[in-house]
Amino acid sequence: MEVPKIPSWLRSFFFLFTVGFVLWMFFLDINDIPSQFQRNQDIRSLEQEKDFYKRETEKVKSDREKLLTDDAMLEKFAREKYLMKKPSEDVYVLEKQ
Repeated sequence: MEVPKIPSWLRSFFFLFTVGFVLWMFFLDINDIPSQFQRNQDIRSLEQEKDFYKRETEKVKSDREKLLTDDAMLEKFAREKYLMKKPSEDVYVLEKQ
């Protein structure tokens, strides 16, 4: 029975080195391909969170500016958020069961 011969270019040091290097870089290195994909997903997620918090910060700043300039808005905020009332009023809080 005859054993198939391996071509010389497959036995070459440079070919074996290149294959080993590629395997090392793609699967064994700390910056391997699966880790890169995971990091890119993490970056996208963090950028979305960053955009969300920027929008929320702008909304809070605009609400704060309204509260500081408009007395009616300040009164409404105090009544809704902190259940404040005038001395002659009664406040009833209704909650869903």
